[in-house]
Amino acid sequence: MSEDAGVSAFPEGENIFSWVGTIEGSKGTPYEGLTFKLSLRFPFDYPFKPPVVKFETPCFHPNVDQCGNICLDILQDMWSSAYDCRTILLSIQSLFGEPNNESPLNSYAATLWSNQEEYKKMVHKQYTFGGEVSES
Repeated sequence: MSEDAGVSAFPEGENIFSWVGTIEGSKGTPYEGLTFKLSLRFPFDYPFKPPVVKFETPCFHPNVDQCGNICLDILQDMWSSAYDCRTILLSIQSLFGEPNNESPLNSYAATLWSNQEEYKKMVHKQYTFGGEVSES
C-alpha cells in the first residue's frame, strides 16, 4: 500500500503477517507535521480477526497507552473483514482530530484535550523525548 492521504503500510521483510505503517498528523490537529510509525501484526485467520496494531513512535493521545496500544472499536468488537490496512490507518489518523475521550487509555491526555495549547506541547514532548509523560 503506497502513501494515500498521509498513510502508508508495507510488509516488514518476508513475513506477510508483519507490516510497518506510517501515519502523518493531519493538518489542523496537534499532530500536524509529525509522522508516526506503527506495527501491524496480522493473525493467521485475517481478515476474519483484526490485526494487532501498535504505535512504535511515542504518541501522547487519549486512546493510546504508554506501550502504544490503541483503543479503537474497529480493532476490537466492531471489526469487519471488509477493513483493510488503508481503512485501519485512516481510522487511527482520524483519532488525531477526534479522540474518543469517553474510552481513554491515557486519562491525562483525555483531560488535557480541552486545553489544546498545553495538549500540543505534551504531544511534541512525548514525540521528541519518548517515555512516559505525566502531569507535572
